[in-house]
Amino acid sequence: FSINIGHDSNNIALHFNPRFNHQGDSNIIVCNSNQGGWGEEMREHCFPFSLDESFKVVISFNNDQFYIKLPNGTMMSFPNRFGDDSFKHIDVQGDVKVQGIKIK
Repeated sequence: FSINIGHDSNNIALHFNPRFNHQGDSNIIVCNSNQGGWGEEMREHCFPFSLDESFKVVISFNNDQFYIKLPNGTMMSFPNRFGDDSFKHIDVQGDVKVQGIKIK
């Protein structure tokens, strides 16, 4: 599955993509951004997700960084390559059931 945060579907400041088994990747989190093309990927090997289990991910950001709290409490960060402090686009794709989104 993936979570995209940005200005629209073509300008994605954070692409958060936990991969159970995708294109040769397994049990890894890939983060990236897309602004006229994909940037350099960041890969996180801490993978606290299990198939068919509920989880909670908390994403916060400022104009420098995205901060992602994983289900096991591990914190990871990804640079805010856009440098913006607000976004209007959130998109969740893949085989995941969203039970809630809280924006504050």
